[in-house]
Amino acid sequence: MTQGTGPLSHVKVLDLSRILAAPWAGQILADLGAEVIKVERPDVGDDTRAWGPPFLKDAQGQETREAGYYLAVNRGKRSITVSLDKPEGQRIVRELALRADIVLENYKVGNLARYGLDAASLRKINPRLIYCSVTGFGQTGPRRDQTAYDFLIQAMGGLMSVTGERDDRAGGGPQKVGVPIVDIMTGMYTAVSVLAALARRNETGQGDNIDIGMLDVQVASLANQAMNYLVSGKVPQRNGNVHPNIQPQDVYPCADGQLILVVGNDGQFGKLCDVLGHPEWASDPRFSVNAQRVRNIGELSALLRQAFAARTRHDLISALDRVGVPCGPINSVADVFNDPQVLARGMLKQVPHPSGVELPQVGSPMRFEQAPLQTCAAPPLLGQHSDDILNELGYDAAAISALRAAGAI
Repeated sequence: MTQGTGPLSHVKVLDLSRILAAPWAGQILADLGAEVIKVERPDVGDDTRAWGPPFLKDAQGQETREAGYYLAVNRGKRSITVSLDKPEGQRIVRELALRADIVLENYKVGNLARYGLDAASLRKINPRLIYCSVTGFGQTGPRRDQTAYDFLIQAMGGLMSVTGERDDRAGGGPQKVGVPIVDIMTGMYTAVSVLAALARRNETGQGDNIDIGMLDVQVASLANQAMNYLVSGKVPQRNGNVHPNIQPQDVYPCADGQLILVVGNDGQFGKLCDVLGHPEWASDPRFSVNAQRVRNIGELSALLRQAFAARTRHDLISALDRVGVPCGPINSVADVFNDPQVLARGMLKQVPHPSGVELPQVGSPMRFEQAPLQTCAAPPLLGQHSDDILNELGYDAAAISALRAAGAI
């Protein structure tokens, strides 16, 4: 395998995970140059391979087994199929763990211990190993044995209670975020955690066990809404797009469409007032400072909506851009990937896929001057690298055939 140039090109990751949260962490590590070996079930693989449509179409226009969901989470990895319930498969995982720096897994609490592949077992043979377990509720507590998915955790962790329109307005009610944000945040916390453990190992020579729970991540991610409650005792409510602490920040209709206005300080508010031809609003005691604008947002919002309704979106965005007031359109996903800034930053990549087509991929947002990231390989086919990985472990063709015959790979 070609050695990458990213900052983690010296790191080996054994990825025993599936679905999204932990695989997202594995993809981040792969983007950073790590060698990530993805262990999957024979014949079936990661659950997300089947989470379609849409499915990728090959060069002949036929649907493959690769769902868009899977293709979003697994670039840059190598895939080997292994039956963990077979002694031969367990041996392969142990051999891979001996060579690994990091193990990622998201099995139910205690499941891998049945196969001798838990943290205690693998760190016994490789004390330098960083073993990270990602579950819905963590390794302790009354819910430790329960399964969880992103939607459930968005609800249980308070996110849906502050997302969506007010109950007394059209479309009111709790809403989940339009992407699996808890999975993504869990993957990011996982990546940060294993890299922190790796940095510590460089100083102490010792590996570590890491316990990441999705509910913990969501509680931590409540951020200002959590602290608003803890400081005031007032339970945050859904309020559509209105920011609870900074105003004006909302969606405002113009004569020909909507725009997002994100005023972040009093200076920006004064510039907004000048552009709208109402400089007197900036000195009005109801609106002159942010705290008063938050308290009087109903009155301010009515004035803004009246002023915006008389202007076109393009003219307003242009005028506000010139004076440095943050604003913009509400882009569709298609609009995003045609945005000049997004394209200039290289956030849309094309990589060759084994099915014979060019596969679009979302680029990594990380930029390094001294260790630039390479464009990762396409997400692998199921078991695409099984023979290569086993060869690296010392298995010859006859031994690999015997493993297949035994149902171990």
